[in-house]
Amino acid sequence: MTAAQRRAIAELGDRYLVEFSGDAVDLDCLFGRRASRTVEVGFGTGDALLALAGSEPGRDFFGIEVYPPGVGRLLARCEEAGLGNVRVAMADALEVLEHWLEPSSVEEVLVWFPDPWPKKRHHKRRLVQPRFTALVHRVLQLGGRLHLATDWEPYAEHMFEVLDSHPGFSNCAHPDRFMPRPERRRETRFESRGRSRGHRVFDLAWRAVESAASR
Repeated sequence: MTAAQRRAIAELGDRYLVEFSGDAVDLDCLFGRRASRTVEVGFGTGDALLALAGSEPGRDFFGIEVYPPGVGRLLARCEEAGLGNVRVAMADALEVLEHWLEPSSVEEVLVWFPDPWPKKRHHKRRLVQPRFTALVHRVLQLGGRLHLATDWEPYAEHMFEVLDSHPGFSNCAHPDRFMPRPERRRETRFESRGRSRGHRVFDLAWRAVESAASR
């Protein structure tokens, strides 16, 4: 961590960081209003999250990231931009989705360029697994959307298979497997690096068509 990133967490944590008290987070109280909500899982350096929050002030953004330098960088840039619609949980994503957020509490979950863990012996470490998709479905409102992106084709195929096996999700790109890159998803440095290596980028979008309570 740089000194600036460390200072941002120390000085801005009270404003942006969310602590878990044992009870689910009241998002209306947390943001001080009722609005549409997006959760980004693993925001990395926060570039995409910052761009979305700045361009969509009427929507609230809840970021999840365990990498302290990325968190510190995002907090400093949020303060610099005067953004009040961002909050951050510096915690494990599965823990947040299972215990911190209430069922059917968000309209959108973003997972953009997670670690693909390309070696076969590491595939079990991939974020997108049946447990993860079940927890995402838990927090999504009926009709809410899960949007994923990766530049690793085997991981894209894995994502598709995991989501296609969940009865509560419907593929927004049907009859295709993948969808064109949406305009609101700005190119991240991970995507740019992947493209420079000749990687194709895959976007997947799935809609919650059945509530968790009805299953």
